[in-house]
Amino acid sequence: MSSILVTGNEQGTAVAADARTGKYLTFQLGNEEFGVRVLKVREIMGIQEITAVPQTPTHVKGVINLRGKVVPVIDLRLKFGLPPAEYTPRTCIIVTQTEGESGLILMGVIVDGVSEVLNLAASDIEDTPDFGEEVAVQYLLGMAKVKGKVKILLDIDRVLSAQDLNHLKTLLQ
Repeated sequence: MSSILVTGNEQGTAVAADARTGKYLTFQLGNEEFGVRVLKVREIMGIQEITAVPQTPTHVKGVINLRGKVVPVIDLRLKFGLPPAEYTPRTCIIVTQTEGESGLILMGVIVDGVSEVLNLAASDIEDTPDFGEEVAVQYLLGMAKVKGKVKILLDIDRVLSAQDLNHLKTLLQ
């Protein structure tokens, strides 16, 4: 019988990877693939009419009526600084449940297209590389290696800053 000794730093990495395992919904933005935890996804719908809200950041497209609930919608392309793109039949809104300082909020995110649901093990996920101080990576859970490709795992609760969430919350009141 063999045993494995795990030292301080290795143990922290193993624990972090274990917390990130599970099912992820993957989607495209441009040429990149991203993933969010399936547990955070409430609904996937085709693009629909979005009511613009004045004096919001450019990535906030407006709000939709989802079965009587007003849900803010952001364009992830614009939030991440990617160039805007024409909406296609594959473009969709992923309705997520995010956790802000003031509780749970439904939020729609516009993506170029949904790919698949992946079940990721700890061995499939690596920590986000250090890109230096100028690059904000607080909303990245890690990088998944799947079939020779890398998928960027998002912490959807952190994609919008606390300031953005509070601004959206005031719009809905």
